[in-house]
Amino acid sequence: MSILYPSLLWLLLPLTVLFYYRPGKIADTVHLIVLALLVVALSRPVVDQGVQERKIEAQEIIIALDVSYSMRADDIAPSRYAFALQTIESFLERNHNDNITLIAFTTNPLLLSPPTTDHQLVSLALKSLRPDQILTHGTSLEKLLKKVSELPMEEKNLILISDGGEEKDVFILNNIIQESRILPIILAMGTERGSPIPKEDGSALKDKEGHLVISRINPLLATLAAQNSGSYLTPSHSPEATAEELQEALDALDAEKQQLGKMTHSYIELYPIPLFLALILFLLVHTRGVKYLLVLGTLFGSQAQASFFDLFKLDNAYHSYTQEDYNRSKEILNTISAKTLQSQVALANSYYKLGEYKRAINAYQSIRSTSPQVKQMLYYNIANAYARLESYDKARRYYTQALQLGDDEDARANLALISLLQEKETSLGIAPPKSQNNSGSKSEDQEQTEDKERRSEEQSSSGSGNSGSEQKQKNKEKLKLTVDRQNRQKQPLGSKVYEMINKGYIHEKQPW
Repeated sequence: MSILYPSLLWLLLPLTVLFYYRPGKIADTVHLIVLALLVVALSRPVVDQGVQERKIEAQEIIIALDVSYSMRADDIAPSRYAFALQTIESFLERNHNDNITLIAFTTNPLLLSPPTTDHQLVSLALKSLRPDQILTHGTSLEKLLKKVSELPMEEKNLILISDGGEEKDVFILNNIIQESRILPIILAMGTERGSPIPKEDGSALKDKEGHLVISRINPLLATLAAQNSGSYLTPSHSPEATAEELQEALDALDAEKQQLGKMTHSYIELYPIPLFLALILFLLVHTRGVKYLLVLGTLFGSQAQASFFDLFKLDNAYHSYTQEDYNRSKEILNTISAKTLQSQVALANSYYKLGEYKRAINAYQSIRSTSPQVKQMLYYNIANAYARLESYDKARRYYTQALQLGDDEDARANLALISLLQEKETSLGIAPPKSQNNSGSKSEDQEQTEDKERRSEEQSSSGSGNSGSEQKQKNKEKLKLTVDRQNRQKQPLGSKVYEMINKGYIHEKQPW
């Protein structure tokens, strides 16, 4: 057994002093014991099961960041490089489960972070990079793409963040991309009018002839994206908005997710034990019918214990859900023996967040409730899932049923968009309806019949717990995933790294 927050145990010292100098009343002694048990519960006693591999669904994403001298230009405030760095940080926060590979490149590419789901390591690698120690002016997209082609992924989702390259012949680059199955998303860090490049002393960079160097975006980037079914983006008004556009472009690629093994610490929580004992002691002191309480505890002890642990599991599942660890949330919810409205909705929402829309629909349709608010929430979520599956007829029907139970702004907006999509199913560039997830859409299971769905909708039985409006609000929260990690110190990159990045600096033929 171990304690996750051992520093809290220092609070037991004053309680120990009070225990020895307490008045002779039994109630005071019990109160001190209750406080001590609460302190033990807050310190999080656990049984460490060690590091275990957990399977998660994730995409392989390669981020290639241009770190050449021209990225210091300030036509994108505060600078191209600083804006790109903040965009990557924001993108990492949105993709907690994805396997990220980080490459820095100029005339030569360098793998800064191998494929990992530990995005804290990727962030540390970014923060440790010192652009002032990078001397190369040019950018070689050909060498970068050859480096990407050597990576072991079968399908390579490449996010290329650059202001351009030295190449003028797109034919060579297209061959590498197509042969290596690279799916490019290009974020063009620059403008057509260009910008001078500031030096450390504040002056502008000049070439050997004394002419002012103006760095402009290379139009080849747009051609490269267009000819390889990729996406071409320019920076938005903020790094966060740009990261969101990158995510939308990645979702539009509809790349397959893979089962990856993620190593995490696994614990068995023990804090319910001292918490339960503290509650029993408190009730024994402050409840008059103690003997009846003991009889009820004897008769219904097993049921109460099962209910208590189900509540504990539900709390853990909610915690995992709020941290965007939807796989863990799904695993916990499937172990709950007594199904409640809260646990069933949470399980269906976990399926939805994981992109398992067919399972989510089945889970939503299996929920029984007589509450109109709960039914409206279920119809709305089912409609969203069908919209993700591009089954617009069924989505329209469920949005309509949701609106029949009460006005809802989101349902009305989605219903209008569904009608537009039905008219223009063959058109490109139409965004999916507003929903609780950003995952890509999948094909519909044609075997599920309309009659089965209608029977599932009409059947009802009593629900329990929170109101539908509270559940719906929880369904729309923005979530974050935290993974247990040891604290890591920020380490600067060694001189060998910059030597490899700057390799070939004196041989640059066309650095601008």
